[in-house]
Order: sequence, then structure tokens, then C-alpha cells
Amino acid sequence: MPAHRLLIGLAGLMGGAGVALAAASSHGADASRLATASAMLLFHATAILATTALLARGLLHDGIGLVAAFGLASGAALFAGDLTLRQYAGHALFPYAAPTGGTVMIAGWLALTLAAVATRK
Repeated sequence: MPAHRLLIGLAGLMGGAGVALAAASSHGADASRLATASAMLLFHATAILATTALLARGLLHDGIGLVAAFGLASGAALFAGDLTLRQYAGHALFPYAAPTGGTVMIAGWLALTLAAVATRK
């Protein structure tokens, strides 16, 4: 499966999970973690789709753009997964999982910036 199709599929899963978490957060008491997890998934799913479209149009450096998109996907999944597990199971995925996911998302955004300005070969 080409990387672009994998990213589109991941974005679809993230979008669906984001909507489900938004619904869950609106029905639960003290569900602010779920609302935050939902927002991260929905925002980053959209960013992944946009990055994939920009890659297809040749507006980003291919390799760096793919690293950026996978960074956004993995960081958002890690961040949201940790918050969701904390909400439902009462414990973290692993120590510092959410901050690690956040750091990976930041790195993904910075890689996206680099992909936009890097010289293509």
C-alpha cells in the first residue's frame, strides 16, 4: 500500500475516532480529557489530508513531507490514546506518553514547514 493511501486511511480512522470521542465527552461527567483527545485527532486528521494533497501536487519535499504527515499521525494517536486511556482505565499508556505525543506533533509541524521550504530534487 503506498504511503499516501495509508496516510489517508489513518486520517479517516482518526476522524472517526475524533467524532466518537467528541460524542463521548458530551455525555460523560468530567470528560475534558476526551474533548481534548477528540480535538487533537480531528485537527490532525485534517492536517494529514492536507499534507497528502500538497504532496500529491508536488508542493512539498516528498521525503520530509511524508515524515511530517506520519509524525502528525503518530503524535496525535499517542496523545489522544493516552488521554483516552486515562479517562476510561484510570492510568496512563506509559509515563509521559501524552507529552511525548505532543512533542512528536510539534516535530511533525516543524517538518511540514521544512518540507515546504526545502529544495526538491
